Amino acid sequence: MGAAQLCGIDIEANAISASTQLLEELGHGGISELHCGDMWQPVAGRRFDMIVANLPHFPMQPVEIGGRLPTWSAGGADGRSLLDPFLKGLADHLAPGGRAIITHNAFDDLGRSRDLAAAGGFSLRVALTTLVYISPEKLAQMTVEVLRAEDGRTIHRYGPYTFGELHIVEIGPAVEGAD
Repeated sequence: MGAAQLCGIDIEANAISASTQLLEELGHGGISELHCGDMWQPVAGRRFDMIVANLPHFPMQPVEIGGRLPTWSAGGADGRSLLDPFLKGLADHLAPGGRAIITHNAFDDLGRSRDLAAAGGFSLRVALTTLVYISPEKLAQMTVEVLRAEDGRTIHRYGPYTFGELHIVEIGPAVEGAD
């Protein structure tokens, strides 16, 4: 998409290996650097024009589901164990005029995310909302309080299937009158 450089971070070594292989196959190995580490730590002191994140933020404790690592989706009791530190770190890592695009479960308190973004001098807007299938195994791990509060609101059941609303969120410089 025209990027001069790519930088990626994941806490799982297997994700770094798979990403390295994919980027090489796509011809982007020469412009990419990948780090195995914890969120902002590998890029301390650096700023980026565009930050894209799909953080684990499902309201559940770490547990293996369907052969996936326990870190795959777990975001703690309220889904925010990684989301909050990510949003708080944006001010130190987003270049002036830069943008961040993240996935955000609708049942993970969008208002709180909007407040954290505003505290860093940013505005947050929902660019897209879609429904994402939640497997029965994953639904069984969901924090009971979140499930009770959101069932029928941002969590929808159609016959034997359950879906959760997922937002694609854009975060950028605060704009007068924006929310």
